Amino acid sequence: MKKIINKDSCLLYCAIYTITTILNSILYLCQGLRDDPSGNWHELDRALIIFIGILALQLYRKLEFKNKYLNIICAYIPTMLLTFLYVFLMGLRETLAKSTYKDIFINYTLLFILVVGIDLVVKKIKNRKR
Repeated sequence: MKKIINKDSCLLYCAIYTITTILNSILYLCQGLRDDPSGNWHELDRALIIFIGILALQLYRKLEFKNKYLNIICAYIPTMLLTFLYVFLMGLRETLAKSTYKDIFINYTLLFILVVGIDLVVKKIKNRKR
């Protein structure tokens, strides 16, 4: 059995974290904010949420159901619940915005769909070459 955390997942983690951090910084600069109002906690929160997303992708890849949609659902649901748990724990540290759960649901779901979609396309291309 392959390792769940491997070189590819580490590279993907770094790429997603870097891209989301740069986009977040651009959005703040466009709003005229020179500093992240949430500070270092925001960076750590983003890092952990992305780590959960990478775990979801690796779980999706390791599941061996014949139905690929079942693989997706079985990887998405527990990791989405883990993400909600983390957001709840964040609420014990600081006051959350009213839309926090909706925002994390939308962002996590869209990123999950994007990464799994790219993974499916790459697999299809590799299968055609064989």
